Amino acid sequence: MTRPYTIGIIGGGQLARMMHQASIGLGIRVRLLAEGPDVSAAQVVRDVSVGDYTNHDELLDFARGCDVITFDHEHVPVDLLRAVEAEGVAVRPGPDALVHAQDKAVMRQRMAELGAPNPTFQICREQADLVAFGDRIGWPVIAKISRGGYDGKGVWKIDGPQDAAEPFEVISRAGSTVDGGTISREGVVIVAEEFVDFRRELSCVVARSPEGQAVAYPVTETVQTGGICTETISPAPELDEAQASELQQLALRIAGELGVVGLLAVELMQRTDGSVVVNELAMRPHNTAHWTIDGAHTSQFENHVRAVLDLPLGDPGLREPHVVMTNVLGGTEEDLTGALQHVYARDRKVRVHLYGKGVKPGRKVGHATAFGDDLDEVTKRARHAAGYLMGDHDA
Repeated sequence: MTRPYTIGIIGGGQLARMMHQASIGLGIRVRLLAEGPDVSAAQVVRDVSVGDYTNHDELLDFARGCDVITFDHEHVPVDLLRAVEAEGVAVRPGPDALVHAQDKAVMRQRMAELGAPNPTFQICREQADLVAFGDRIGWPVIAKISRGGYDGKGVWKIDGPQDAAEPFEVISRAGSTVDGGTISREGVVIVAEEFVDFRRELSCVVARSPEGQAVAYPVTETVQTGGICTETISPAPELDEAQASELQQLALRIAGELGVVGLLAVELMQRTDGSVVVNELAMRPHNTAHWTIDGAHTSQFENHVRAVLDLPLGDPGLREPHVVMTNVLGGTEEDLTGALQHVYARDRKVRVHLYGKGVKPGRKVGHATAFGDDLDEVTKRARHAAGYLMGDHDA
C-alpha cells in the first residue's frame, strides 16, 4: 500500500506551525487550511488555503488535495469529517474519536463506561438539574459548557443555587461569546462536576498509530494560571514509578478504546491523597508536551506526524533527567527576536520557540525550555528566559 505523504492540517495556529517543522525531516508535504493569510503556521507553510473549516464545500475542496487530514484544533464538525472520509481521504484522529475531545458530556459518559477515574458528574439540561446536583453532593460545584470551551473559557465555579443561572443564560444565546470564545447553542448542555480540591494537575501524552502501535511520554506536572498552562515539569516530581506507569497505561488504554490516531493528551487532577481523576482530553499535539521538542528523543509533533502516516513511532524518553518548559505570554516586550540576544547570551543551552504572533497581553507567543540534572536550576533558567521575553528585564 502506498503511504500518504501529503498531510492536510486544519487550523493555522502554533501547533500546525510546529507540526510543519517536524514534517520537514520526514520529507512530508504539508497543506494548510488557515483562518487567515498571516496566522502562525501560514507564515512558514508554502501551500496555504485560507478558508472556513465549517464550510462543507471549502473543506472538501481542501481535503481532495491531501492523503490524510489532521488538526491544529478539535473544532471541525464531525459530520463534515465524515463527508471527508466519504471522499476517500483519511481523517486522523477520526470523527468517532474526536467527538470525545469536542463534547465534554460525551467524554464524561465514555470515561464512566471505561471505568476511568471521573469526578462525580451529572449532565444538566436546565438550571434545576444543576441546583439539584449541588444540593446532593455539596457546594461549590464546577459547571462546564459541553462544547466550545477551552483554556478555562466556558467553565464556572458555582458557589450555590443563587449562581446556577449564569451557564444556562450563556447557552440560551446562540452564537454568544464567552471570554473571546464563541459558544453555539446547538446540542450544548452543562456538565456539572464535583469541585475537586486538587493538589496539582498532571498530563499524560501518548501517540498511537492506525495499526495500534503506541508510545507514552513521561507524565508531566502542569502549572495553570487563569485556566492557561504556564509551565510544565517533566517528569512530574514526587510521582513514584508505579503510579507514573499506571497513568501511562490509563492514557494508552483510553487511546486504544477510543480509536485515537495521533496524539492524545489526558489531563488529570491529582487529589491530596494521591488519587487522580480525568479532567480533559485533547486529540492533537498539546501545550503540556511542548517540552518534548528539545527535551525528548522524539518530539510530540514528530510522533504525531509519524502516527498519522502510520510510520514507526519514535522514542518518547527524556534526553536529560529534568525538563522545564515555561510559556511566554504577551507582556511589555514587543521585540521578541531582539530580546533573544540577552536570553541566548546568558544561557547557551536554553531553547526558545517563538510562534510568529503579535504581542498581546496574556497571549501565548512562545515558550522557553531548559533541561539538566538539577531541577531547581533548570526551573530558574526556563523562568528567566520566558520572563525576559515577557518584559521582566530585572530578573
